Amino acid sequence: MQPTGDVHLGNYLGALKNWVQGQHKCDAFHGIVDLHALTVAESPGVVGDATVSLAAMLFAVGLDPDAATVFAQSHVSEHSELGWIMQCNVAFGELSRMTQFKDKTIKREGQFTSAGLFTYPALQAADILLYDTDQVPVGEDQRQHIEITRDIAIRFNRRFGETFVLPEAVTPTAGARVMSLQQPTSKMSKSDDSDAGCVYLIDEPGVVMKKFKRAVTDSDSGLDAVRYDRNTKPGIANLLEIHAAVTDRTPQAIADEFDQYGALKTATGEAVLATLDPIRLRYQELMDDRGELARLLRVGAEKARAVASVTLGRAHSNIGIVPR
Repeated sequence: MQPTGDVHLGNYLGALKNWVQGQHKCDAFHGIVDLHALTVAESPGVVGDATVSLAAMLFAVGLDPDAATVFAQSHVSEHSELGWIMQCNVAFGELSRMTQFKDKTIKREGQFTSAGLFTYPALQAADILLYDTDQVPVGEDQRQHIEITRDIAIRFNRRFGETFVLPEAVTPTAGARVMSLQQPTSKMSKSDDSDAGCVYLIDEPGVVMKKFKRAVTDSDSGLDAVRYDRNTKPGIANLLEIHAAVTDRTPQAIADEFDQYGALKTATGEAVLATLDPIRLRYQELMDDRGELARLLRVGAEKARAVASVTLGRAHSNIGIVPR
């Protein structure tokens, strides 16, 4: 996950909640990819501050350093070294076809575009291959990155002998699809024009309640106004889905309990706060204890390096690089 801004409710219900639930089912590695964030970083200190904040949030939502491996990418130098080797095993044409590079270049038209944005997939391939990864949970927008990672690994293995495990893209357990409270047909995003539609995990309770009470609904006032219908009532459906996600119930069951929009908005805000309050408090504790946060990241980096160094050593040996 890139450290590029505060974590919001959509991030938590759509992904992080599943990470927490899955950390005891597999050997999970969660890298805070601060080196990737440098592709658009233009001011000193921003990436470092965001990395610390994201680390605190990952631990606050429930990732256990004894179960999952949580670390900063820049703390494990094997990422950068294998990233260069990956660049030497991927073709210019392959990188040119990456849709995310094209999309981001268009968005940054007229601005400085770094070469790192172009070679990004090579470093991402290193991030994956270093840990003998067999499964990578991704959305559809990231499948192309897993495909090019497999292509690089296959090419390397053919050239230098069996070295890397070929990863598979897997669809994670479906998390809640959280939409903007102000534009309920669009996903909740930190890039929204207004913060009013995006609930951040560090928002104070009063701010959270204010956002929910001002959530966009519709003008329906009939007896069955509160009903679950994503197509015709996207604002109400969004509130019902959020409420259901934080209470482990169904949107239909929530809808049966309300006949007024105001009551639904208030109850949904309160249900969200019941989930977010302990997360926010733990986050604040960690942000106030940078020593503990640094220790947790060191633990993660040591665990990551123990695996990554073996993989990198195997790659060096198979290539025939002179031993140190």
